[in-house]
Amino acid sequence: MAAQRHVIGIVGTGTMGQGIAQAAAQAGYSVVFQNRRQESVDRGMKAIGKSLERLVAKQKLTQTEMSDALERIRGVVPLEELKGCDRVIECAPEDHDLKRDLLQRIDGIVGEESIIATNTSSLSVTKLASYLKRPAHFVGLHFFNPVPLMKLVEVVRGMRTSDSTVAAVRGLAESLGKVPIDVKDSPGFVVNRVLFPMINEAAFALQQSVASPESIDECMKLGCNHPLGPLALADLVGLDVVFAILDSLYREYGEPRYAPCLEIKKRVEAGWLGRKSGRGFYNYEA
Repeated sequence: MAAQRHVIGIVGTGTMGQGIAQAAAQAGYSVVFQNRRQESVDRGMKAIGKSLERLVAKQKLTQTEMSDALERIRGVVPLEELKGCDRVIECAPEDHDLKRDLLQRIDGIVGEESIIATNTSSLSVTKLASYLKRPAHFVGLHFFNPVPLMKLVEVVRGMRTSDSTVAAVRGLAESLGKVPIDVKDSPGFVVNRVLFPMINEAAFALQQSVASPESIDECMKLGCNHPLGPLALADLVGLDVVFAILDSLYREYGEPRYAPCLEIKKRVEAGWLGRKSGRGFYNYEA
């Protein structure tokens, strides 16, 4: 059971924020779950409830444990409610200016000894830290979707991140049942730098009519022993997220292999974002 003295703030109530909040609450932490819109907070709390209900149905969690976990999560709208949190994990969309402004506000609210982590999947931790008063207390903590099931957490040290901050967030990750791995502050870190060019190449294969989406995914599942094909995985992640990460990698590295394929770009423009919108490379509305 986690030490009760720690209160974890989660800023952002989307898929990643929901997963981290759930994992923290199940581990015994008190969680402040924040979004600027009440409807987003309510939607996030509902999603966490459904996720916990599925664990109960699978007999991986008792009804009492589910109720206790939900009671530990307090949904809030004002960012000022983060005051008193000694660990804050920012899970806002991959927009540099948005994260900069949000992190600066968080930095002005939490205590001097509080640690602020970003769940960014592609932005520079060192650059984001430069906007804060206490860059030594800032670190990247990159979780993976679905958070309650995925073991890996990439711990990303910025150039000014202190050893004590890294040690603290590694301990936090371990207390959530995760495996923290230290990675360099480099665009895409490790997983996304390797994974997203593969998704992009699968989209190029589709664009060139090499095979159908189903066949491309089946080839990777049977030929490479992947549990999920790259196009189905893109739909799970969200094509808007896939596009944003590829575009960020392309801008950082300037290499053509990172330039988002039109098969991804056009779907994003059409609002076909994958599972969350009902359609992406596959149709989920039927």
